[in-house]
Amino acid sequence: MTDTRTRILDTAQELIQTRGFCAMSFQHIAEIVGIKKPSIIHHFASKFELGKAVIQRYHQYFLGAMQGIQHDPNKSNRDALEFYFTPYLDFGESGDKVCLCGALAGEFMALGPEMQAEVREFFAAHERWLEEILTAGKAAGEFRFGGTSHQLARMFLSALQGGLLVKRATGSTHQLLDVIDVIRKQVH
Repeated sequence: MTDTRTRILDTAQELIQTRGFCAMSFQHIAEIVGIKKPSIIHHFASKFELGKAVIQRYHQYFLGAMQGIQHDPNKSNRDALEFYFTPYLDFGESGDKVCLCGALAGEFMALGPEMQAEVREFFAAHERWLEEILTAGKAAGEFRFGGTSHQLARMFLSALQGGLLVKRATGSTHQLLDVIDVIRKQVH
């Protein structure tokens, strides 16, 4: 059985990804998890502390997966880029769910300073990873593109995050699929 802290984190993440941080409350989490609000406060003294823990866990999960494929000798840089599309496609097919940090970026000014720093680091880490993949792929002859790896990494991240948000509003997965298709063509 999953421990209470993990169930709280899982529920908070789901609520942030589908409804947003400001719409989430300890009471709502307690009802879903089947506990009383003081049980949440036992684990997380504030909503911002809970939010920070959710972001850190989410970030570590993705960072581990991205580094794993990047350093897998059986995977190419193109394989790594294709792998990077997977969570976006999964979110796109999930209905209203978007990237946790993408959702939080939309509410950025309502977040505490520590949460803001975690969201910034999430995006910075993704940009760095994409830049490394693009640079290595270009050096290996897997990718051909104009501009710098840094610029392309920023554009890819922004387009994918934006594609998820527009997909949520329109209900059309084609929005996201078109973004991914254009990204693939940028690194022919």
